[in-house]
Amino acid sequence: MEWLIRAGLVYKVENIEKPYFPLSSYANHTHFKLYLSDVGLLRRVANLPPSVLLDKTDNYKEFKGAMAENFICCELKRIYEEKLFYWTAEGSGKAEVDFIVQDDADIIPIEVKAGGASHARSLGQYCGKFNPKISVLTSMDHDKKNILPLYAFWKFKEWIEKR
Repeated sequence: MEWLIRAGLVYKVENIEKPYFPLSSYANHTHFKLYLSDVGLLRRVANLPPSVLLDKTDNYKEFKGAMAENFICCELKRIYEEKLFYWTAEGSGKAEVDFIVQDDADIIPIEVKAGGASHARSLGQYCGKFNPKISVLTSMDHDKKNILPLYAFWKFKEWIEKR
């Protein structure tokens, strides 16, 4: 696994329970997620037909979230290059924010929803506990003011600068 990480074939995203500076000092190295470094490769390795990606089929509901998270992970690695983290509530695996990044002096929680979403319970819990200056919900919704659409995530830095 370490070889895959060092070769850049997978990205390791470690768990944190406290989003404080520096994030890496709060990482739990035994709890992590792995993401493939390319969403197209993930689709191919998963044997997912390209036509299913755009169809609204009930047979693709569960894996759709994994694909969306993998896409955002790849975008974040392109933007930040350093380690990425995810947050879970202390003593509970129920509340989880998909990504936590450090952008200069800001620690930004990012929640990913594959479909339409106007709110995210875990992100709300995180914000209630840590009161971040900026938080990001990204989904397929494109007409809501406080949601960054998945397809526009490449503009993430510009979007957070306007907040």
